[in-house]
Amino acid sequence: MSSSDGRGRIPIVGVMGSGKKVHGDLAKELGVWIAQAGYNLLTGGGGGEMKAVSESFFNVEERAGRVIGIIPGDASGGSYSRRLHYPNEFVEIPIYTHLPQTGYEGMQVASRNHVNILSSDIVVALPGTKGTAAEVCLALRYGRPVIALLGGRFKIPGLPAEVQTVATVEEVAKWITELEPKPLPSSCRLKKVVPPDEILTPDF
Repeated sequence: MSSSDGRGRIPIVGVMGSGKKVHGDLAKELGVWIAQAGYNLLTGGGGGEMKAVSESFFNVEERAGRVIGIIPGDASGGSYSRRLHYPNEFVEIPIYTHLPQTGYEGMQVASRNHVNILSSDIVVALPGTKGTAAEVCLALRYGRPVIALLGGRFKIPGLPAEVQTVATVEEVAKWITELEPKPLPSSCRLKKVVPPDEILTPDF
């Protein structure tokens, strides 16, 4: 995959992983490579693997891309609140959402995981638990290319068998650079052109 889509847009590599633990140097090495390759980085904006990959990306000098964080929040009580420790200090472009569900509820409609995946051109999964597994499943559902960088020991519970797993950042880099642009699945295409007078307008 090229670091530019021909129109000057920098592709986004979404990196999903544990929000609590860091498993070795995988995230650090991956963040450096993504920055040096000229891509944007997107994470869920929290701690653990998300913070580790963001920090290493952030510290690469003269990079073209930026650190994007999709932040969970809650507006159900009539006022807005976001989770403690979000976003981490390396997020340069925070996207604040009203979506509170994470972890075991990561595939529910009120989870920001949908935004994480739909906003990413490709997805790399680092070691994690239920939330990371949900993001991998959503990548498959939405037709996003996804690979799991798990090293030699760590796993993602419930990782679908069709997802390729690799042990090194070099393997991820090779996989990404060889990706060819693919058309959207037919279920994602607009099935008809909507006449202007049928487009919904705001009611405020």
